[in-house]
Amino acid sequence: MYEIENVLRDYAWGSTTAIATLLGRPESGGPEAELWIGAHPDSPSVARVPEDGSETSLDDLIARDPEHFLGAESVARFGPRLPFLAKILAAAQPLSLQVHPSLEQARAGFARENAQGVAPDAPHRTYRDDNHKPEMIFALTPFEALCGFRPAADTRNILLQVAAAFDAVEGPVPAILPALLEDLADNDEGAGLRKAFERLITGGQDIADATAQVVAALLAGGPVAPYEAELRTVVSLNEKYPGDPGVLISLLLNRISLQPGEAVYLPAGNVHAYLHGLGVEVMASSDNVLRGGLTPKFVDVPELLRTIDFRPVAVPMLPAEPTVMDQELYRPPFEEFQLQRIELGPGDGPVPLAQSGAAVVIVVAGEVYLDSPKGDLQLARGGSAFLAAAEAPVNVHPVAGRTERALAFAVTTGL
Repeated sequence: MYEIENVLRDYAWGSTTAIATLLGRPESGGPEAELWIGAHPDSPSVARVPEDGSETSLDDLIARDPEHFLGAESVARFGPRLPFLAKILAAAQPLSLQVHPSLEQARAGFARENAQGVAPDAPHRTYRDDNHKPEMIFALTPFEALCGFRPAADTRNILLQVAAAFDAVEGPVPAILPALLEDLADNDEGAGLRKAFERLITGGQDIADATAQVVAALLAGGPVAPYEAELRTVVSLNEKYPGDPGVLISLLLNRISLQPGEAVYLPAGNVHAYLHGLGVEVMASSDNVLRGGLTPKFVDVPELLRTIDFRPVAVPMLPAEPTVMDQELYRPPFEEFQLQRIELGPGDGPVPLAQSGAAVVIVVAGEVYLDSPKGDLQLARGGSAFLAAAEAPVNVHPVAGRTERALAFAVTTGL
């Protein structure tokens, strides 16, 4: 077992307090957006070698003996790299509207941009690596997000409510609203949503002007019920990104509010944006993001349109799966990862760690004791560890003499 130190990313949208408060450590004084727990080469965790106390990046450690650290099945399926990346994510402001490519698209796009000589860190680079990035988010606090397209008929009702706001303030309805209503009347829902999205993402200044009119009508007292969450989101997004096409695109998407303990998963093609909250995020080990708005960064519209799945979907909630061994698992339909929530009180018996290949563990409350036939490790709040495939089986115990409940999360592959 290897105790690890993880890298904190300071993106501007991050909370200044949430991660520090969760892990019981001092605040950095700036935004703390994501704590990366894994071996992604951009920000690998640092492992402490128990034999001599030396330190090495987790990706370098794994490279020494991939089959020992990852397991033969994982290496055969995903190659000699840790196939997942875990994060603690703390959004104080909205993240960009985004979508992730399929594995085939990622491989083709990465090879294409390499052949074109696009620098790896170029701001107009779309594919940073050759992997896909399915993901999930487990809410630690109330968590607000946009996630996938809602049925076109429901979106038409919301747009009709927006039009009613202009009636209430006796203002002219922007031309974009009837155009979108016509798009969404298409008998093929996916085709209609695509036309509406494309109209907004390519509309330029006309969309910026229409967005300003919509927000002004809502702020002037136009009715918002029964769509208060959706229409208040339009107003709040426009405060941060005035005139951005993502402001009105948000009306095409499911607006969700997760309670602590709830989770959703996000497959390739799902347009989404995290708006606010603290959660445990897990994904395939990739940094491929195609942005679609709510950002000053590069938006590759043609590639975005090729990547998005425009079919309306129900919110992809991910319920817990209890096992006969008292494990609480969250298993999305992806092979790269699954999440285990581990809560232990004083006097509780051990819980077996669900482990298929390598695993990482992070403790967010109390203390736990990891025990295997090959070693053991005690972790306090804020501590984390990497467990080699060869370490299994591992049991997670409460620490004797402690009165507080412990809460930890573990990630392993979904094989």
